[in-house]
Amino acid sequence: MSAAAPAAPATPATPGHRIGALLAATHPGPALAVTVGAAGLAAAAGQDARWVALCAAMVLAGQLSIGWSNDALDWRRDAASGRQDKPVARGAVGPRTAWRAAAAAALACVPVSLAYGLAAGATHLVAVASGWAYNLGLKRTALSWLPYAVSFGLLPAFVVLGLPGSPLPPAWAILAGALLGVGAHLANVLPDIDDDLATGVRGLPHRLGRRWTRWLATAALLSATVLLVAGPPGRVDGLGWAALALVAGLVLAGAALAAARPRAPFLVTIAVAGVDVLLLLSRGPTLA
Repeated sequence: MSAAAPAAPATPATPGHRIGALLAATHPGPALAVTVGAAGLAAAAGQDARWVALCAAMVLAGQLSIGWSNDALDWRRDAASGRQDKPVARGAVGPRTAWRAAAAAALACVPVSLAYGLAAGATHLVAVASGWAYNLGLKRTALSWLPYAVSFGLLPAFVVLGLPGSPLPPAWAILAGALLGVGAHLANVLPDIDDDLATGVRGLPHRLGRRWTRWLATAALLSATVLLVAGPPGRVDGLGWAALALVAGLVLAGAALAAARPRAPFLVTIAVAGVDVLLLLSRGPTLA
């Protein structure tokens, strides 16, 4: 990275383009996936349609704030790395606009979260704050995994706490979510390790190196699946055994392809996350 920081990107003249770029800066894929997963889990756990919609609204607001703040904070580093997939870094939307959008989403998230229930809302706000902590600096430390563990682990917690009577969530669901988050973080960083190191980012994966990061991600994802299969009360059913076999095959394939295709572990993480979400949804009635 050169000593001179990139100039502030210019915003486009067309309002429609600016709005589209701003939406693209939310990290729409992960934001939508987390929102739909939380809403589906709320429905599976027994919430009615109104409360499911409220759960989706609070999660979406939190995810938007995290996505916008990430791009607003990192635009200089992303520009130095030539990240054309980042709207702020390529000049499609200004960093001030992204900051304002992030602040507005964060402010909106507070009352919507608390409307879902004091205990559930407060827990969700902790998960959102954890995501902001990652953006604000933890991503550059050996604790880069911690915000992912906290935010993913708290997802089933705030969903369950929002049920009538605010029941306590089971430990197996929280731990499985935390492990899934750690695995997602490790796999997500793998394709960008070189660019990150060049711009001063030294999170846990960067310190471990590609080989150990791949194996640790594999162990975290497999452990999360085992917990989702064996954690709920009762015997392991056919769905559980099938999920274990599928995830084991996916994770091993991702590890084998990682050297030639750096994004393979990330794509495997998405697939494993989908399997784990389906498992979690199928266990919805056992969460309360």
